[in-house]
Amino acid sequence: MPTLVCLPLVMVMTPMTDLLQLPQNERLALAIALWDSLDDQARDGALPLDPGLCAELDRRWTAHLSNPGDALAWDEMRSQLGIG
Repeated sequence: MPTLVCLPLVMVMTPMTDLLQLPQNERLALAIALWDSLDDQARDGALPLDPGLCAELDRRWTAHLSNPGDALAWDEMRSQLGIG
């Protein structure tokens, strides 16, 4: 799990190009802070899913709840895919 960095509470206008130069862990902390600053309604609208994808996600979640023992650990899945 990445280490999160506390960002200063001072409001500063920083150009996007400067933000993109931040170290990876600080960019991640900023992205999480921005996402967490959204209310539920904004989050729901931020990543709209089409009905077909929603149905597939629901089907997979129901299948998992019916048989959680069939799930693979992320490390095992990466290994099977040859990416880890």
